[in-house]
Amino acid sequence: MNRENLKYAIIGVAVILSAYLLGRAYTYKYRSQDTVVVTGLGETEFESDLIVWSGTLTADAPTVSEGYREIEQNKRKVNEYLAAQGIDAEEVVWNFVDVMKEYETVYNSNGNYAGQRFSGYALRQSFSIESTDVDRVENVSREISALIAQGVSIEARQPDYYYTKLDDVKLSLIEEASADARARAEKIAKNAGTGIGAVASARMGVFQITGANTNEEFSAGGSFNTSSRQKKARITMRIEYRIK
Repeated sequence: MNRENLKYAIIGVAVILSAYLLGRAYTYKYRSQDTVVVTGLGETEFESDLIVWSGTLTADAPTVSEGYREIEQNKRKVNEYLAAQGIDAEEVVWNFVDVMKEYETVYNSNGNYAGQRFSGYALRQSFSIESTDVDRVENVSREISALIAQGVSIEARQPDYYYTKLDDVKLSLIEEASADARARAEKIAKNAGTGIGAVASARMGVFQITGANTNEEFSAGGSFNTSSRQKKARITMRIEYRIK
């Protein structure tokens, strides 16, 4: 084969190959569009089965020993109060006592700042209660004024509420959202006079937990409400189906 014939042969093969690749690309593009994408929703409401309540005892004293003595007296009153309310001692966790020096601002006779002067010590000891007896601990947290009436210097937080079977809830919602997505896809396909086939792709949305009957906003990274005893969980599934 001379050089001229070889050149035309190569050009012919290139044309055939280009036509083949263009045909494959068109077929792929056509098939990639031959799908339907739907978003399914799964949601449910449930009640928390675990409560965590915490508080902090405080004391201000001129010496560390006096501050410790006050903290210990208040700690004993708290333990007695909790025991009377039916809270097991094993459910109460006490943390270390934090000790901080306190200073007061000093001004001279002209009213100008003259520095700081040591005024004593501030002591803080926090505790927490974790229990599956939600009603009991919730009632204890509401009646904290009984300790204040005994002269206990205490700072208490609102309880946090959790659910110990979130994995089961999540799996159930994925199943529900997937079924909802398929029902939507089947309805769309039926209206178009066709049917749906295999799943081409699926993507799960973020897991959202908000308070039930609240107007909490969803978060792009997922919400996790701990302030409400009654909760609502929500998840979405974005599924792409092939068309038959």
